[in-house]
Amino acid sequence: MQRLVLVHGSVTAGRATWTAVRRALRDRYELVVLDRPGFPPGPPVERIDFDEDARWVGERLRSGDHLVGHSYGGVICLLAASLAPAALASLTVIEPPAGDVARGDPAVEAWIREGEELWREGPLGDPERFLRRFLAYVGSGYDPPSPLPPELEQGARALIRERHPWEARIPVAELSAAPFPSLVVSGAHHVAFDAICDALEDALGAERLVLPGYGHSPHRHPGFGEALAAFVERAVRRTGPPRS
Repeated sequence: MQRLVLVHGSVTAGRATWTAVRRALRDRYELVVLDRPGFPPGPPVERIDFDEDARWVGERLRSGDHLVGHSYGGVICLLAASLAPAALASLTVIEPPAGDVARGDPAVEAWIREGEELWREGPLGDPERFLRRFLAYVGSGYDPPSPLPPELEQGARALIRERHPWEARIPVAELSAAPFPSLVVSGAHHVAFDAICDALEDALGAERLVLPGYGHSPHRHPGFGEALAAFVERAVRRTGPPRS
């Protein structure tokens, strides 16, 4: 059975992020849902860095894995994939905030400036207020409960401690030369994310999937599971079965 390794983004840990995907694909694939350091059920950490998490994810990969990452997790997966390109069967990233790949685009530059202001001047001592501003910033329609339940508060505090994702230097040349196919998914809701995904599609020679109506979480779209499965099956035909 093919292994899909699922890497969550900011705020919510693995099970909450991938509920719809697990429901759609649990009978067809071995789903490995990772909970990154700093997120429940693990303890908080002082700092979250995409480079460190990329190495952490890479240590958990097996030959022939299909790597899937959402948002900040997509940035991590791009970096992890570049560390061990021969190991992967495919790479899927869902609205990764990898702003460096689209520097110079006016919408991306404005989005980066807004993010820098949020982390510089936002209510860093109030996780709930910061989370609400962040959700608006990324185009999420999620309205969190108030007060935040403990797991969500831990996720919001982790968000505040994250290294800015636009600082990630994505090695697009190495990824474009890698033997595995890539899929870039966007939700057609935010011009900056559209521009980043366009840049990744071009730079990696990736397939592209657009699923509108679910904001920054297009993986919650009812068509995502089947689309991901079809991509995985194409990747299997291209790369062959997992190597032992």
